Amino acid sequence: MTTDNTTHFGFETVQSEEKAGRVRAVFDSVADKYDLMNDLMSFGIHRLWKRQAIEICGVRKGCKVLDLAAGTGDLSARFSGLVGPDGLVVFSDINASMLEQGRARMLDEGHVGNLRYIQADAQHLPFPDDYFNCVTIGFGLRNVTDKQRALNAIFRVIKPGGRLLVLEFSKPTNKPLEAIYDLYSFNLLPKIGRLVTQDENSYRYLAESIRMHPDQETLKDMMEQAGFERCEYFNLTSGVVAIHRGYKF
Repeated sequence: MTTDNTTHFGFETVQSEEKAGRVRAVFDSVADKYDLMNDLMSFGIHRLWKRQAIEICGVRKGCKVLDLAAGTGDLSARFSGLVGPDGLVVFSDINASMLEQGRARMLDEGHVGNLRYIQADAQHLPFPDDYFNCVTIGFGLRNVTDKQRALNAIFRVIKPGGRLLVLEFSKPTNKPLEAIYDLYSFNLLPKIGRLVTQDENSYRYLAESIRMHPDQETLKDMMEQAGFERCEYFNLTSGVVAIHRGYKF
């Protein structure tokens, strides 16, 4: 159980001020193998999940988009093309190592001009009120210390008529699949992490963080508490992942 002063780091209860540093250490450790591990962990299906998020994002030419927990930029790269030269994509991550990996990838792929890079904490966003048409956070909300505070901050920076998209691991709706998924997450995933990155503990944390993340209905309620309306979610791969969408009016 957590309090105002404690939170979860995987299955471990830690002081709230410790979590960001411990999460940072996880991603510092895996940053240079992040894309490879995403493909191995999801058997490449993460690309389909992200494509689905892009398809329902509603981003058009001229839009301003904030991509939180941008990682190495799978979503930002697509947004850069969608918003065009008159739009803006803010590529943001709390972790400097991930931000540098993502920036290098974007430059290598020729994504320049409408991209800005900012190291930022989703709980304390350094942007004006009512600024972005769309904010996304892909596979990052579960690592945030205070998720409700982050959702409140995101609501503040979205323009009226804009939307939030949260792409995140969630609770499988198929019981046999859930059992197989647990077996994979807690037994095979850490071993893959050890073989590829020489870091078993970080991938054990990632598996635990997925289990501690709010389920679909709970996260929908949290978005509504932050002020979002017409909140809904779309289960992908039988709920292994869900896309949550909410609007600011």
